[in-house]
Amino acid sequence: MKPLTTAPKQQEEIEKLAQAVLDARALFPKSSLADLYDPLTMPRELLRAHQALDRAVMKLYGFAKDMSEPDIVAELMEMYQTLVATQTATKA
Repeated sequence: MKPLTTAPKQQEEIEKLAQAVLDARALFPKSSLADLYDPLTMPRELLRAHQALDRAVMKLYGFAKDMSEPDIVAELMEMYQTLVATQTATKA
């Protein structure tokens, strides 16, 4: 698997969506992270911001929309291991 590369436009979009997550969290200054990320009470604005960011990142990695979380983690681990192996081989 080749390393992930991004075009400037893709990077800008991810940055914009990541900022939207931070902006949504800022709407609730008195809430702890535990409160904000409680699956039963997560504010709708924060949930929507995360969903938009998740969709963009999934698209960037070329993951299917219906890919399961365990499959995503496995794929990311494989990518990480490939990257580390490549870097280690380069240093040797």
